[in-house]
Amino acid sequence: MKEAENTGASHAGKSRSSFSGKLGYVLAVAGSAVGLGNIWRFPYLAAKYGGGIFLLVYLILMLTFGYALIVSETALGRMTKRSPVGAFQAFGKGPLFKFGGWVNAVIPMLIVPYYSVIGGWVTKYLFEYLRGNTAALAGDDYFSHFIADGIQAGVWFLLFSLLVVAVLFAGVKQGVERVSKVMMPLLVVLAIFVAGYSVTRPGALEGVKYFLIPNFKNFSWMTVVTAMGQMFYSLSIAMGILYTYGSYLKKDVDIEKSTGQVEIFDTGIAMLAGLMIIPAVFAFSGGDPDTLKAGPSLMFITIPKVFASMGFGTGAGILFFLLVLLAALTSAISLAESGVSTFEDQLGFSRRKSALLMGAIILLFGLASALGFGTLDFVSLLGMSILDFFDFLTNSLMMPLAALSTCLLVTRVVGLGKIAEEVQQSSDFKRRRMYNLFMKYLAPICIVIILISSIANVFGWISM
Repeated sequence: MKEAENTGASHAGKSRSSFSGKLGYVLAVAGSAVGLGNIWRFPYLAAKYGGGIFLLVYLILMLTFGYALIVSETALGRMTKRSPVGAFQAFGKGPLFKFGGWVNAVIPMLIVPYYSVIGGWVTKYLFEYLRGNTAALAGDDYFSHFIADGIQAGVWFLLFSLLVVAVLFAGVKQGVERVSKVMMPLLVVLAIFVAGYSVTRPGALEGVKYFLIPNFKNFSWMTVVTAMGQMFYSLSIAMGILYTYGSYLKKDVDIEKSTGQVEIFDTGIAMLAGLMIIPAVFAFSGGDPDTLKAGPSLMFITIPKVFASMGFGTGAGILFFLLVLLAALTSAISLAESGVSTFEDQLGFSRRKSALLMGAIILLFGLASALGFGTLDFVSLLGMSILDFFDFLTNSLMMPLAALSTCLLVTRVVGLGKIAEEVQQSSDFKRRRMYNLFMKYLAPICIVIILISSIANVFGWISM
């Protein structure tokens, strides 16, 4: 442990970037957590796996398992003042330390390119709603024709990516923190407004009941597995982000309290997303919950049809896709920032050079993903498009392994007591007993379940 402390101290002496305080940190982490997973993925999974009972299971897991991993990654980042690779290697040089650090570091580098492709789709839809093309967007083949057009998809991907890289160049305080402080409050206001409009549509009340009231008849084992996976991805766990943001955190910031605020912020947005989408689709479909099970196409095919059926459809479409764009931007910035920090720490690059390298990675893998539905549609990886393959590789394989590495680092190397010491520098650590229980026993079991279930689902062994 002495080695880790010395490493962190010497590294801190190199004038490492930092957040100005707790608010900047909380909003940046919340911005990372609140993304397409909340606005788009959460509602359709909730609808598919039981509505209110899915929401209840998700909340329980988020307050226990999710809390434990957020605290662990943040504490390790602040303790070592390093991004994931350096944080792991501060405690040793063996295979676990190398693998654990690099798997956490590489995940966001692989996610942000294809995430930026989807961000480009969102930007395109917002642009078309601003032009008043509400009816055209609701057409059956509009989305498929758009993503198959390599030039169009590529241009909108590049536009979104340029916004992300521009923030990276500005730095932590002037870029990441400043953007989060503006975007996150605006996102909340927009979410409340759109949700308020949605729940007041004729027939929407049944959708509200389905989403908020648990019905145990809808419970299944897959409700637990899927809620676990959604919580895992939604909170930015096992992406290197929390290590990186923790390394920017000052010692007087209350980790436990900040984690609680991130939990509230993240879950609040997910619930607002559910209230935006589920009641509106219920009203549109006449109460048929199967309409919500459209999966990834929900946001780009089903929702535009809902908006087209509304009297205020164009305005609703503008507000909705502006909200989704803000969420996508804040998450993409956080993913890319983790990569920038790794390049600064491990390669000794300047921030400018690190941002350029991250931009090149986004361009290379992102263009391949954007063209995978058109020009490169002949490329198939395990029967998947390029974008879907990167999603499977990071979400189903690498993230569970990264989280498992963190559990092993905390319980077998650093020690639960040392994590408690770090947290208690600025926090009462009221949930310490629960934290110990989950990190030592329950979290590893949950992670292995996610890993096996995700792989089995992709290969068709089970249906999720």
